[in-house]
Parts: sequence; structure tokens; C-alpha cells
Amino acid sequence: MLRAVRLLKALGAAPTEPTLAELVRTVGLNKTTAYRLLTALEAEGLVERGTGDGYRLGPELVALGSRAIGAPDLRAAARGELIALARKTRETAHLEVRVGGETLILDEALGSHRVGATPSLGTRWPAHATSTGKVLLADLGGSDLEALLESPLPALTPRTITDRAALRRELRRVRERGYATGIEELEPGYMAVAVPVHGRDGQVVAAVGIGGPRVRLDPERLAAIAKTLPQHAARISERLGAAARSPATILRREERRWHVTRS
Repeated sequence: MLRAVRLLKALGAAPTEPTLAELVRTVGLNKTTAYRLLTALEAEGLVERGTGDGYRLGPELVALGSRAIGAPDLRAAARGELIALARKTRETAHLEVRVGGETLILDEALGSHRVGATPSLGTRWPAHATSTGKVLLADLGGSDLEALLESPLPALTPRTITDRAALRRELRRVRERGYATGIEELEPGYMAVAVPVHGRDGQVVAAVGIGGPRVRLDPERLAAIAKTLPQHAARISERLGAAARSPATILRREERRWHVTRS
């Protein structure tokens, strides 16, 4: 049991999809034992084969995690909107929640492009380096945010915000305009935009966003997607019991904010 847990934790911490040999080195098991455990975990949907010879966390583990954080209805409420966004933009749409100082990809709908459409369900990223993470951090109260900012803010690229004061300013802008962008802060060449999803009590419970390579998601296209996202997020929020808000009103508000930001 403990050895299987160690394998799952190693997969969750790996930045890429580790091979059997890499997992053996990381966890300290022999190859036969590691393979047997991975096969059993795969049969239960807790692990799945990735690209090539790699492994990644499976969808059943993500489903268990969503139940643990009280989000089973969230995935169901968002699924149709993620698919609609992926079809409309041809880019991958993500639904993410905050787990400490990280974001967890709770669900996704892959875009139709080959480049930038790699499955990443269950992946966790530092919240300060992602558009979805900034949306979620922006909703935190002052003391909660300051507690998270006590930890270092690692630089994933030269554009990652690592200064606490600069991140606070960025989060104020996110609160003012209602959306967040990630401009090559998570990975060189990766662009993203995200908006909040609200629960029954009005609190931000998740973020929904679109991400892809800069060659397709330049600033002008991000601007266009930023105008579309609030409508989809509003429908998800309404399914969760949040007070209904007119998508047209949200769109007009976001158009004004985007115009002010870019001018």
C-alpha cells in the first residue's frame, strides 16, 4: 500500500511523464515491483499510460480528488462549457481549482490542434505562474493571501512574477478587470487567459481558461477570448446555484475593462 502511494506521489510531483525506469530511481523500488504496482493502479484508473513509455495520473484519481475537495458537481456543471469553448477556440479549455499555493486541473477539453493539445488532467502548477491561479489567488482575503506569499515564488520562465509586491499589484488588476492572463509565465511561448467561476454563496470556487502556444494565441486573440469566457463561466456558475448574471452585461463590462487595460 505504502509503495503504491509513493508511486502516485512521484507521478504527481513529476514535471513530465516519467518512464518506469525513472520512477524506479525516484521511488527506490525494483523494476518488477514497480511495474506490478503500476499495472494494478492502471487497472483501477488511478494511473494511465502517457505518450511514449511514460506514465501519468489517471482520471479516477482526479475524480477521487474532486470528491475530497467537495467538487463533484463542479466537473458536471462545467463539462459542456469546456467542450463548447474547445470547439469554439480550437484550443484546450481547462477547469482548475486551488490546492494550497497550486492549481489542480480538475477537468479539460482538448483543442483540435496537434500542438498544445497534450492531456494534462490532474496536473498541478504553481498558482502565481498561471492565469487560472491568478484568478483564484485574487479572490483570497488579505490574511490568506499573505500566508501563501510567505513561501518563495519560483521562476518557471524569465516572465514569471516572483516579486511579492508585483504579484499583489497583478492580483489587484485581476480583481478590477475580472480576468487574468498568463503571458509566457508558466512556459516559454505559452499564453493563457482565465475567468472565475462562482458557487452558490458567490465565492470563487474555480477558474476556467483557455491556453495554447503564442503562435496562435497572440495578444489580440487573447483579447477576443477574454470577451467570450465570462459567458461560459456565468453558465457554469448558474448551474452551481450562483445568482444569475446576464452574460451580455458581463461581456460589456469585460469589453470596457479590456479596452482600458490595453489603452
